[in-house]
Amino acid sequence: MTEKTPLLHYRLFSVSEDHQSPPVVGDNVPDDGVTGTAAATVPTHSRRTQPKKLSTFFGVVIPTLLSMFSVVVFLRVGFVVGQAGLYQAIAMFIVAYVIISMTVLSVCAISTNGALDAGGAYYMISRALGPEFGGSIGIMFFFANICGCALYVLGLVESIVEMFGLQPGRNAWAPGHVLPSSYWYDFLYGTVILLICLLVCLVGANIYAKATFIIFVIVSSVLLIVFISFFVMKEMSVPITYYEGNVTIMVNGTFTGFKYTTLKDNLSPQYGIDYTTGVMMTFTSVFAVMFNGCTGIMAGSNMSGDLKNPSYSIPRGTITAVIFTYIIYNLLCILTACTCDRVLLKKDYGFLGDINLWHPLVTIGVYSSTLSAAMSALIGASRILYALAKDDLFGVLLIPAKKTSKSGNPWVAVLFSWILVQFVLFAGKLNTIAGIVTIFFLLVYAAVDLACLALEWASAPNFRPTFRYFTWHTCILGIIGCVVMMFLINPIYASASIAFMLILLLVIHYLSPNSSWGYISQALIFHQVRKYLLMLDVRKEHVKFWRPQVLLMVTNPRTSIPLINFMNDLKKSGLYVLGHVELGDLDCLPSDPLQSQYDSWLTLVDKLNIKAFVNLTLSTCVRHGVQHLLFISGLGGMRPNTLVLGFYDNCRPDDLLKQEPAFNTSISDGDSPVMLPNFPPVRATCASKCLSSKEYVSIIQDAMKMLKNVVLARYFSKFDRKELLSRKCGDIFVDVWPLNLMRPDSTSYVDTSSLFLLQMACVFNMVHTWKRAKLRLFICVESGMKVEVQEGKLQQLLKELRIKATIQTVTWDSVVSLHWHKTLSSKEDEDSIFSSFPTNSMMISDQYLQAVNQMILGQSSKPAVRFLYLPRPPADTTMYERYLQQLDIMTKDLGPTLLIHGVSAVTSTDL
Repeated sequence: MTEKTPLLHYRLFSVSEDHQSPPVVGDNVPDDGVTGTAAATVPTHSRRTQPKKLSTFFGVVIPTLLSMFSVVVFLRVGFVVGQAGLYQAIAMFIVAYVIISMTVLSVCAISTNGALDAGGAYYMISRALGPEFGGSIGIMFFFANICGCALYVLGLVESIVEMFGLQPGRNAWAPGHVLPSSYWYDFLYGTVILLICLLVCLVGANIYAKATFIIFVIVSSVLLIVFISFFVMKEMSVPITYYEGNVTIMVNGTFTGFKYTTLKDNLSPQYGIDYTTGVMMTFTSVFAVMFNGCTGIMAGSNMSGDLKNPSYSIPRGTITAVIFTYIIYNLLCILTACTCDRVLLKKDYGFLGDINLWHPLVTIGVYSSTLSAAMSALIGASRILYALAKDDLFGVLLIPAKKTSKSGNPWVAVLFSWILVQFVLFAGKLNTIAGIVTIFFLLVYAAVDLACLALEWASAPNFRPTFRYFTWHTCILGIIGCVVMMFLINPIYASASIAFMLILLLVIHYLSPNSSWGYISQALIFHQVRKYLLMLDVRKEHVKFWRPQVLLMVTNPRTSIPLINFMNDLKKSGLYVLGHVELGDLDCLPSDPLQSQYDSWLTLVDKLNIKAFVNLTLSTCVRHGVQHLLFISGLGGMRPNTLVLGFYDNCRPDDLLKQEPAFNTSISDGDSPVMLPNFPPVRATCASKCLSSKEYVSIIQDAMKMLKNVVLARYFSKFDRKELLSRKCGDIFVDVWPLNLMRPDSTSYVDTSSLFLLQMACVFNMVHTWKRAKLRLFICVESGMKVEVQEGKLQQLLKELRIKATIQTVTWDSVVSLHWHKTLSSKEDEDSIFSSFPTNSMMISDQYLQAVNQMILGQSSKPAVRFLYLPRPPADTTMYERYLQQLDIMTKDLGPTLLIHGVSAVTSTDL
């Protein structure tokens, strides 16, 4: 199933297989056809292959509760209160729970906006923000769970060693202390505990759910006894032995029972050295350890692929667990501050066992909750890895992680996660990796908030979660809280994790295949573009900020590649639209033929690396199709102001697409065969054209009537952009002829069209790629004229227009002598002139045009491209073919040439 068309595969009504009972042997089963066999076998087969799904309580509430309790509830509540004091401890929990509550609201919103699959937070982020962001955050979340699992295992090892370990200087025959203790022994104990977690996770989600339920019952019972112990135990002194290096230190802590003096002493912070690591504690370091009690909120989301109804279970189960744990933590902090002195809290992290009704009970609770949290992190990491592998974001690297057992358990992903956790266990101490785990989880939470914020700001109609208790304000608050706490905890770790995420984002962006998930960036861009397009008022346009906005008509991309690339340079950050007219009548066709062509055109734009839009239209004739495009192309204030056409001649078209390096590469990769067949083959020289010469000139006339500038491009199949740009020696020239050479009696260089031609040449020269090119401006003079005066005026004009160009004068007496200028002898001639005004094209001889052609060719140093003045077509439509013939003679063999006619002022000399 693709995510572009989910409703095509969505069944509104289906018969539940649970209601179909397979026939039992001996029942009356029809045996005279396939029906009975199908009815008997299909449900049984389905029940065998379909794993049982988990409910809200077993799949979300219990894993989340146990993950959030984990090490902190039994081993670090005293540490937090002893170091930070009651006021700051409660403040820490408020800050932590505000941050995670904002994230929980975002998780609930995203999870109730559609069907969830395996991967939890990764699945939510990737489907909301796209594969790049989702993949990079997915990897970070995977590592967060890996480090989290190691954190819980190390916490359990610490508790075991505290209870049963032999430390240097301790009596080897002390009762109960039988386990050797050193770095490598601790590592061995962690490996054994991790192996137990591995075995449970390898069996699958069902056995994990059963195991966590048993652990939940144990932990709940232990917590109940702990609360009772605070009230029933009498004041006692607790001997404490701890070690600083090889020195054994013995002190006495006191359980005072409920006393005001004890509470008063425990209100203020009193930061000291952590006896397990020897590091001086601060607010941020204590918060980092404490926050691990809040990082389990995603445990239920990680099980999304194993839940009966993820959209229902995740919000209800997660919110229930968060509220419950917040109450428990605050009660424990208050009871601890009221009953235990500082020495007991700061020097004995296992003090809850010492003051309990039955000492081993707390130990059982510690082992159970920590073991459950480790299993939750391990199975969560494996599900994230499995989801990453299924999405093929990292290619062949994660292919093995796709493998699952018959019950659907991704056992390879579990094994891979187990190996990574084993490496992290080398860290050795719980508090050593607490900061890293906290920062990873905070980064993931910020990403979830960002995903929800992006969906909310995009205002997409399909974002309508059933959970509505969130706003963009809660998302922003969650993001800010997460980022601030990351840098407060450890700026170096925070910066490194963000840098690592950005590197992953870039790697996935360039290496991962395209996805069909939808990109939130597109929705956000649409939202912003629409807003700014509405602000782009055409009534406020000013000539100072004019830029070319080009509509290039392309008959067949195979023959137009050089021109498409050239116009991409000439547009100067303006609108660029590739237009194409498909001949046909929709009334006579079964469907729109253009829909299947858009992908090919967009792939063309991508492969050529040009910044262009594509507009295709269907019409019975080319002229009407171009009119359609001129009317409808663009939006608001972004509309084409310049129409570019290829020249109408009889040159043999060549297939230039195959010569383009981008397409040669794609052919070898196997991508291009999908696209190339949608472009028709190149027209044979002898084949008829899709439009007549009269229709071609009519298109030019139509564009000018619609106040569009017109550019005719000729011989651009010979424009070798790569060769010109790679030229090491010699100058690149761009020749500009601003005089209307088809009106030799006019010597004006400053009419609208001439200035537009100068502007286009200057724009081309301003493009970074063509800054090397030198503009040469040619003026035609006759003998006896004051050349210096004309040059001076033109030089002054160029100075005012800030155009850098060299002026070259061309004496054209021999050319202009061929001009048609003579005394008219008949009224018919006068009518002829009037009918063809303003070009008087009928009066221009071919000899004169040939002489103009030779004059242009006679200039030294062959230019890269020539800019010539394009006169208006004659008003008399019968003269269109003559007009086109004259243009053909004048530009014959000139090489890449642009004939340009401007209809609006585009230059400004004002500030």
